[in-house]
Amino acid sequence: MKFAYKNVFAFAVLALMGCSAYELQPLSMNHPANPEAAAAPVRTVSKTLAYTRADIPASQPMAAVAAEQQGQGTAPATVGAGQTVVGEGKVVATVPNASQIVVEHGEIKGFMDAMTMGYRIEPPSLLEGLKFGDKVRFTIDVPKKSIIKIEKIN
Repeated sequence: MKFAYKNVFAFAVLALMGCSAYELQPLSMNHPANPEAAAAPVRTVSKTLAYTRADIPASQPMAAVAAEQQGQGTAPATVGAGQTVVGEGKVVATVPNASQIVVEHGEIKGFMDAMTMGYRIEPPSLLEGLKFGDKVRFTIDVPKKSIIKIEKIN
């Protein structure tokens, strides 16, 4: 029994001596816990879900962006407030409980390239009778960013 206590005591002494000799390495400048480390890099804003140039966050005030677009004329035709655009496409999915539709559509001149995208529907009753594969013509209210009229086409 004394032998077991001696072994435990010897092990504890060796363990404590080994731990006391251990010294933490200083944090590198790249380590996030280092108070002198540089701030995390600023991530770019996703442009995937932007409808128009005005929807993309900018460091300039929006009035300056609008003036720049009008003055240079290099931007595609922009859609003003209160306006609508019309597109044609095929229904990929309807989500009635969320009042949304996913449409694969062609280019909408001066507004958006061809893509597959989800849109809000206002009013939700417009979804009635629509199903996967239906070809549709739809009207988007640009300020609201939602489809306000949709009809089946042949």
